[in-house]
Amino acid sequence: MLVMLNSTSSSPLDLLTSNSSSALTGGAVTLPKDSFANALTKNIVAMLVWLTLSIINGSMVHTFLQHSVFYENPRYIMFIYMVINDALQLSLVTALYVVSYIFRKIHASVCCCLIMTAVLTTRSTPLILAGMAVERYISICFPLHYSQMCTVPRTVLLICVILILTATPPISDLLITIVNEPASLFHTPIFCDHPLLFRQRSIYYKNCVFDGVYLSFVALTLIYTYCKIMLTARAASAGLASVKRARNTVLLHGLQLLLCMLAFVVPSLQAALISLFPRFSLEIRYIFFLVVYIIPRFMSPVIYGFRDEQFRRYWTRYLACRRQSIIRVRPALLKVNL
Repeated sequence: MLVMLNSTSSSPLDLLTSNSSSALTGGAVTLPKDSFANALTKNIVAMLVWLTLSIINGSMVHTFLQHSVFYENPRYIMFIYMVINDALQLSLVTALYVVSYIFRKIHASVCCCLIMTAVLTTRSTPLILAGMAVERYISICFPLHYSQMCTVPRTVLLICVILILTATPPISDLLITIVNEPASLFHTPIFCDHPLLFRQRSIYYKNCVFDGVYLSFVALTLIYTYCKIMLTARAASAGLASVKRARNTVLLHGLQLLLCMLAFVVPSLQAALISLFPRFSLEIRYIFFLVVYIIPRFMSPVIYGFRDEQFRRYWTRYLACRRQSIIRVRPALLKVNL
């Protein structure tokens, strides 16, 4: 299976699926196939990465839910929303990758649900980063008004707005396809690829405009908040540690955004590298998958799981308790001399 995250960027499975041929996507040249050993290794690595991140994300969500100090704080609400979003995206991508070695085609209706979910979770990440950067900006630049400006109801409202914005493109893709394509399309097995399911040219241009506008908005938001926090840090006479942490947090969010935006330049760069090194086309696709879709998923635990002192304290306490609960004490039999 091959699922396109959006029509303007390469999909995760397009970057790493190696046992498919370009004939399935309309090409004429058959891609080389992985050996069984290479395919098994890549699948094992993908599953291990998914398992590791799932354990980390699951422990973070459990820590968040167990302490009211977190779900009454807008910062941690946005953080846990990003953790859940990233976990869903990673699970979907990993499942599609593993299943792609078993099935070539799936039912179009199932493919449609998978593609729309992948598009929603992928496009949500930059908007969540923008929201978290604005929260840091308000806490540093307007500390006296923070409790009035950043409240739990407003945070929930912001999450709903993000969901609506990110759900609009895939829903519009579906509506355009329903209007212009026969209903039989959704009842046939297809190779799960965004352009093969949503074939209208207008969908491509619409998504180009949407992605350009909303990524530019997120980039400008991060640059603005970072500059404002930097100015506040310079104006602070005693170099407050909270200001430095907020500055570094926004900087890490900027790095996350750059990694997310790689998905929009990957197709051209990947095609150029494959044309130069055709013998390593499978390895190039797999490396791009790891860099674009896996590494950014490790950033969220680093930014708040390890760097945030308050969350780290509760999180490590939970992990320590889990370790102690797994250790079983076996009673020793003592010999008594009578």
